[in-house]
Amino acid sequence: MKKPFSREAISQLSIPTRITTQFLWNKHKEVFKIPLYNLIEMKRQFWGFIKDPLYGYIKITDLEKEVIDTRPVQRLRRIKQLSGSEYVYPAANHTRFEHVLGSMYLAGLMWENLPVEESPEEWQRIRLAALLHDLGHGPFSHVFDPILIKHIGKTHEDLTSWLIKESEVGDVIEAHGFSKIGLSMLAVGKLTEDRPFKNQMIAGAVDVDKLDFISRDSYHTGAGYGYVDVYRLIYTMDLRDDMLVVDSTALSTLEAFLLARLESFKTIYFHKASRAVQIMLVKALESAMSEFDLLKFQNPDEYLLLDDYWAWSLLKQCPSSRKIVEEIECRRLLKCAYEVTLYTKDKLVSSIFTNESVRGRIEDEIALEANLPREDVVIDVPSLPSVPYSNAASELMDIPILVEREGKKDVRSVGEISRIIDVLRVFMSILRVYTREEHRAKVRKASEKILGSLPSETKISY
Repeated sequence: MKKPFSREAISQLSIPTRITTQFLWNKHKEVFKIPLYNLIEMKRQFWGFIKDPLYGYIKITDLEKEVIDTRPVQRLRRIKQLSGSEYVYPAANHTRFEHVLGSMYLAGLMWENLPVEESPEEWQRIRLAALLHDLGHGPFSHVFDPILIKHIGKTHEDLTSWLIKESEVGDVIEAHGFSKIGLSMLAVGKLTEDRPFKNQMIAGAVDVDKLDFISRDSYHTGAGYGYVDVYRLIYTMDLRDDMLVVDSTALSTLEAFLLARLESFKTIYFHKASRAVQIMLVKALESAMSEFDLLKFQNPDEYLLLDDYWAWSLLKQCPSSRKIVEEIECRRLLKCAYEVTLYTKDKLVSSIFTNESVRGRIEDEIALEANLPREDVVIDVPSLPSVPYSNAASELMDIPILVEREGKKDVRSVGEISRIIDVLRVFMSILRVYTREEHRAKVRKASEKILGSLPSETKISY
């Protein structure tokens, strides 16, 4: 006889009933006093719990406690999640630390609700991968990415893998029987010698990273666009051919998630004032590079010194970057003189403008036309597909949806069955020209002249 709350029994329920059962369990598990799945509670030793504003209490195991208390993970407390956004949304001071804890929680929840083997070890491994997935971020989070790529040819994902393998984190992991090599790859979604859905959980189109940061960033900014029913999405996920699929009963929830991501990028991540701060931080970091080698680290201990506090202090000491930092502190930011939002069917247009040499030539032309020094004109083109692309698929439209027809379940791509997603199947690039407050009128006029021949399908706003 099946246990009433076994994984097998739950998996055979209809999707709506499964969601209701999961919800009731989460709300009233202290009353039931029995595990929902065999691998929950009874087979795990929890050290304690951490209170989170999104998910309530997040239980952590003894191993997770040990990993969390290492220097590489604790360093994430000193790296803001949304550097620059606090100048627009004053409460957006949350850090990478909260985000990785939330991602860890969602990874465990997702694993528990997938039809996989009951393995406490794999449950623990996927949670560790989510906990460590942002370990390599530099000062000011994504602001530091172009510095890394330009000067040492590395991404923060590369440094994440490096830190897991070479720092004390790897020692702790291996002492508990886990492979630091395997986790260093799984944490960035590049584990090739395992089932592909595990990579998708960490770095896919609908992964625990995105599910957490869309919700968390919306919460802390107060922007209100990022509400995502993460529980419904997770509870309706399944596996087909070792790939994650979403049941069609959650199609509207998936559409809401993709729309929330798009609106969050437009109102939070690409906000013109937030981007102004980030542009100025990059300029300050580049200026400081001429006097200090910010990337001279030779080992994990040296890299772990690089956090927001360290970078801010260094930039204030450096003569070439001090003025920029002082302007940020007084909120004397660069101003947007010209803005064009481009919606195109392919990446070609956005790729042209994100090419540094092309962008530099256009900046030269605008500066010359406006009779201004070259450094007083900056073109910014943060671009993205309107909906997130999966690392495992060439097109977002390939996100598999499980559809029931005539008693049989079929897998179809989301683009086939969602008109909303099909309409959103474009690249969005927001091209902006920044300058100093006193030069806005001249730069706007020059930009209109130089950039007046953009594709007809663009939407122009000022």
